[in-house]
Amino acid sequence: MNAFPPRPPRGADADALLRAELAELLPPPPVPELTPERSLDLRHAVLRSALAAGDGGPAVRPRRRFPVGLLAVPVAACAVVAGVVVVAPGEGPAGPPGRVSAGQPGPSDAVRFLSGAALAAAAAPAPEVRPGEYVYVKSLVAYAGRDAAGGPAVLPPARAREVWLSADGSRPGLLREAGAADTPLGSPGPVYELDGPGAEPRKSTLGAEPPSVTRPTHAYVAALPTEPEALLRLVREQTRGAEGSGGGADQRAFTAIGTLLAETWAPPEVTAALYRAAALITGVTVLPSATDAAGREGVAVARTAHGEQTQWIFDRTTSAFLGERTVLVESTPAGRAGTVLGVSAVLVKGAASAPGEPPKA
Repeated sequence: MNAFPPRPPRGADADALLRAELAELLPPPPVPELTPERSLDLRHAVLRSALAAGDGGPAVRPRRRFPVGLLAVPVAACAVVAGVVVVAPGEGPAGPPGRVSAGQPGPSDAVRFLSGAALAAAAAPAPEVRPGEYVYVKSLVAYAGRDAAGGPAVLPPARAREVWLSADGSRPGLLREAGAADTPLGSPGPVYELDGPGAEPRKSTLGAEPPSVTRPTHAYVAALPTEPEALLRLVREQTRGAEGSGGGADQRAFTAIGTLLAETWAPPEVTAALYRAAALITGVTVLPSATDAAGREGVAVARTAHGEQTQWIFDRTTSAFLGERTVLVESTPAGRAGTVLGVSAVLVKGAASAPGEPPKA
C-alpha cells in the first residue's frame, strides 16, 4: 500500500494539483483500530468461512465428510486473524503458563492425594480446647509380638485405647488401655540430689521437658508453622537422633508426622500443612487399598524403610485420616512379606474437662 496518494495525471485542473500537493505535505489520517467486539466478529467470520470452504474450494461445492478429529485441521491451518493463531484441540506450544506440554513430569500420585487431603483438612471445623482442658483421643490398636523362643510375629486382636493430654502441658495426662492399668502421662519423675559429699539424699523431681514435635501439647501443635517447607524442616530438626526411630531423616519425619496426625487434635491449617509437608518427603507412594484396625477400608499413603512399610490410611470419600498400619515388605525373622506388625484406627477426638472423663459432646 502506498504511503501517499498518487499525483493526478498531466492536464488535470489546478484544484486537483493543489489537493495532491497538500496530501503529500499533510500526514495521513489515523486509521481507527477495531474494537474488541468487532475484532472477535471478524475472527468468527474467518472461522465460519474456513469451515464452509472445507478443503479450500468454493463454498457451494459439496463438502467432503471428514472424521471428527480432523475437522479442526483446516481451521488451524488458515485461521490467523489479527495476530491470533487458532490451534487444533489438544495441541499447543509448550511453556506458557496454564499449559502443560507432552512429556513434562507432573506431580506424583502421593503429592496429588496429599494435596487433596490438605484441602479437605483445611475445610474441617477447628478444635475447641481451652488451656485448662484435655485433648481426648480414642482409638483401636494392635501390635504384633514374638514369644521368647523367637518365631514369627503374631498380631493380637485390636484393643481400645484412650488418652487424655493436657492442652497446655501444665498437668499430667492419662493413658488407658483395655486389659492394663491406667498410666499417668507427663508426670515428672522422682530423683535424689546430694547437696555435698556425705549429705543425706534429698528427693526432688526432674523438670518437665519443653514441648516439641516428639512431646507435643495441643498449644504447641496449634502454633506449628503452616508453611510446608518450614514445618518439615522443624520436624527433621526435632527428630534428629530420636531414640528408636531408624530409617534416616525422611523416615523419622514421616513417622513423626503420622504420630501428630493420630495422637493430637491439630487446627485445620496445621493438619493441612502436615499433609503438604509429608508430600515433600521423597519415597512417599499411594496404595489403592488398606484396612485400619476397625476394619475400615481406604486409600493409603505409604513409605518404606528397612523392609517395613508405614501406611497412613484415609477415607477414600472424605480424605479423613483413619489410622496407621505397619507391614513387612520383605521376609525377615519376624515374618514373611505381608505380615502386619501394627495397626491402629482413630475413632474419636474431642475435649475433656479432666483425665478419665468422657469428652464433651
